[in-house]
Amino acid sequence: MTVSVVIKTLNEEKNIARTIEFALAALPEGQGEVIIADSGSRDRTVTIASGYPVQIVQITAPARPSCGLGPQLGYQYAQHEYVCLIDGDMDLDPEFLPEAIAFLDRHPRTAGVTGHVQEMMLDNLEYTRRVQRNAPENRIGSIDRMNGGGLYRRRAIEDIGYMTDRNLHGYEEFDLGIRLRDGGWKLHRLDRRFVSHYGHSINSYRLLVRRWKSKYLFGIGEVLRAATGKPYFHRMLRELPELRLWAVVWAWIVISLVIMLALPGLLLPLGVVVGIFCAVVVLMSFRKRSFSLGLYTVVAWFFHAVALPVGYFRPRRNPRSWIESRPVGEPDEESSAQPDNATEPHLVDPGRASG
Repeated sequence: MTVSVVIKTLNEEKNIARTIEFALAALPEGQGEVIIADSGSRDRTVTIASGYPVQIVQITAPARPSCGLGPQLGYQYAQHEYVCLIDGDMDLDPEFLPEAIAFLDRHPRTAGVTGHVQEMMLDNLEYTRRVQRNAPENRIGSIDRMNGGGLYRRRAIEDIGYMTDRNLHGYEEFDLGIRLRDGGWKLHRLDRRFVSHYGHSINSYRLLVRRWKSKYLFGIGEVLRAATGKPYFHRMLRELPELRLWAVVWAWIVISLVIMLALPGLLLPLGVVVGIFCAVVVLMSFRKRSFSLGLYTVVAWFFHAVALPVGYFRPRRNPRSWIESRPVGEPDEESSAQPDNATEPHLVDPGRASG
């Protein structure tokens, strides 16, 4: 039983060599393949990766980068029974794959297994500080999604039609998880390390703007749109509590507009609206024990809430369609041709979809 390790990349020249070396070393008994699924890097990512015994595939027009595109891009070229997803700034633990494969062998209805993502934070130009994600969805045992990647059973992905939705700029792991669970499959987190993640720090407000420009914030609306009309739609509403928060924020926005229109003059309604905003900031500052964190939290609420309808009404492409791409090193004119396995049920002709 062999593994296809898919490394998602977009401008990862600083980390890609180390990531590839760890992935190659982690292949059980050296068997399997490593696929670089590149979403159009403009730095030296592809050049560096070309020096290793890996397959490199890169998107071509009209495909556009998104969080959901990278995993699907790698999956459509993967050849083996198990598919392991990691990012281009992650080091795959050398002992993870054998243990994960053994777990899947013992649990035939489990579609995927992952472990802990060990964060390596940059401190004084060195990665020295280590923290572990503690979000509820990262608990040990049965989980609803595999944030950060993991090892998937190919048969389970074929059962639900495709791996990740190319239209999603966020929440692609949740979307994959809920589709698998709706199909009767399970996901599991082992109490062991899966990868070390070499992230980077950035000013919080700059990060908000960056996530808006990259369309990452649109992901919540996009995943809501993708689930509309599906059997698991109401289940998704229950499992994404942030949707309720954004609904409250939108109610706040509507009430503020009503106040501005209903009260006489300008100063009085403006004062009421600003007063409500300040009161909420004070409350959150008390809860966060920091005024700057309290203010940032409230500002971030508005960014996310406004992004939701923008994401929901974005046009969608058929998530089952072949992602326009080519293996690096082959002529461009061959890039639009689909390989023989493109006729499998989970890969269909490119085309537009309304939902």
